[in-house]
Amino acid sequence: MVLDPTKHADWEIAEDAEKNMKTVYELAEKLGLEKEELLPHGHYVAKLDYRKILDRLKDKPDGKYVDVTAITPTPLGEGKSTCAMGLVQGLGKRNKSVVGAIRQPSGGPTMNIKGSAAGGGLAQCIPLTPFSLGLTGDINAIMNAHNLGMVALTSRMQHEANYTDEQLAKRNLRRLDIHPKKVEFGWIIDFCAQALRNITIGLGGKMDGFTMQSKFAIAVSSEIMAILSIATDLKDMRERIGKIVVAYDRQDRPVTTADLEVDGAMTAWMVEAINPNMLQTIEGQPVIVHAGPFANIAIGQSSVIADRVALKIADYNVTESGFGADIGFEKFWNLKCRYSKLKPNCAVIVATIRALKCHGGAPIPVPGKPMPEEYKKENVGWVEDGCQNLIHHIQTVKKAGINPVVCINAFYADTDEEIKAVRRLGEAAGARVALSRHWEHGGDGALEFADAVVDACEEKNDFKFLYELDTPLSKRIELIAKDVYGADGVSYTPEAQDKLKRMEADPEMKEMGTCMVKTHLSLSHEPRLKGVPKGWTLPIRDILTYKGAGFVVPVAGAISLMPGTASDPAYRRIDVDVETGKVKGVF
Repeated sequence: MVLDPTKHADWEIAEDAEKNMKTVYELAEKLGLEKEELLPHGHYVAKLDYRKILDRLKDKPDGKYVDVTAITPTPLGEGKSTCAMGLVQGLGKRNKSVVGAIRQPSGGPTMNIKGSAAGGGLAQCIPLTPFSLGLTGDINAIMNAHNLGMVALTSRMQHEANYTDEQLAKRNLRRLDIHPKKVEFGWIIDFCAQALRNITIGLGGKMDGFTMQSKFAIAVSSEIMAILSIATDLKDMRERIGKIVVAYDRQDRPVTTADLEVDGAMTAWMVEAINPNMLQTIEGQPVIVHAGPFANIAIGQSSVIADRVALKIADYNVTESGFGADIGFEKFWNLKCRYSKLKPNCAVIVATIRALKCHGGAPIPVPGKPMPEEYKKENVGWVEDGCQNLIHHIQTVKKAGINPVVCINAFYADTDEEIKAVRRLGEAAGARVALSRHWEHGGDGALEFADAVVDACEEKNDFKFLYELDTPLSKRIELIAKDVYGADGVSYTPEAQDKLKRMEADPEMKEMGTCMVKTHLSLSHEPRLKGVPKGWTLPIRDILTYKGAGFVVPVAGAISLMPGTASDPAYRRIDVDVETGKVKGVF
């Protein structure tokens, strides 16, 4: 008997569904995988040997490629992962060969407010606890690889401070002359730890390290996570890790991990992590989980390798991009697809009546506090006004030449008149619109949604990038700001302006993609500006360089690469049954 999602928590539903999970061997057999292509981690989680799979199936045509994105969300999130799992289950109910490809959750949100991003209700990825708490160790490998680079950098700075050139030469080292105030790298940890945003290291004597200001960022913002997302194979990963810029010397020349001779050891930590992980929906469809960068501070995509594998082993691959179409989809469109050379057939834009009301004038919901009473009452006017945000995102998807499908992610309090308003305005904007009740009814509730996606995938599209790589960086930033966010223009701090000039003069930078850092809670840089803000300028306060990933990273507004933990985090409600060892409370 399936548990009622209106009466049971997501973790309780997942725990109940896990009693009837398929083993990884059953999933592999269904997908036509060979024995040596499966790398089991127990009975219900496995890694896939991507090289063997892609080599064996290199001549097989790719399946249909579907990206799931969303309108600008409220701080509560609008169920994008839930919709991705619901679509996979709905396509499964239509007897389609389908695989999901989603990101691995970070421990930061899992232990904070947002939760693990496994989906919800009767549309989830399971087993929930392994999915949410480390999985097969990929993020741990990223932390070790990244922090090893920082160990190499700081120890080198200490040795150069304490030894003469002759003494360094005896140790087979050359002086890199690293500028202590031009260190780009920092440390990473997979939690939201605001106390570590700005730190001082190396306190004590000369044997205790080089004293300087330093920082921590969340693990999913690491350049190595970005590299895992876009690398095509181990050779590509190895080359990219060697190009990571950790600092600049006193002549303003980049110092890389290769200069520190640590790039090979960093890659050694990633050898297993490059193989994607396989789990399943609660209805038994396979789900590939690989890489986990946020979209507001990073690329926001599961891996290219995961998509390439999924497109070979199934007729439909449902992947997901972080946050709204201005953030995750823009990076899917102009970064991920550029690096993978894969062309999507359809993009789903998830919308909720709740978020549309928020964009139409309702009070902004606050995580951890009761939902404002206004959301419990019908208000078609708020929904209609909020649809301007939805229409903006539809237009963004259409600029990419991709067929849009709007999924109304139904909540049980939504009214018929509110849903009709979304259908009318979404269809008038040129999108297919489907109501889906997968949260409450699983795959059976997602049949209309699945049918709309199948229809959209059969229709021809004209995929094209927003910019080509020979477009100057300043013009790219302006295009994204104006054409995707709706800004009037762009402004720069003096520091960002100096970096922009230097980067535009660097031939290598002209071949790098542009990965914007911006809040996900508004089309603008200001989280409280809802709907489609008008008359504003995008402020760029810094521009980072991720040469390994191949990104130039403009930072807009006051967003931080290390989120903070709230006053009522999820970890207060997570515990372990000491008799069975089962984790409870993860959502």
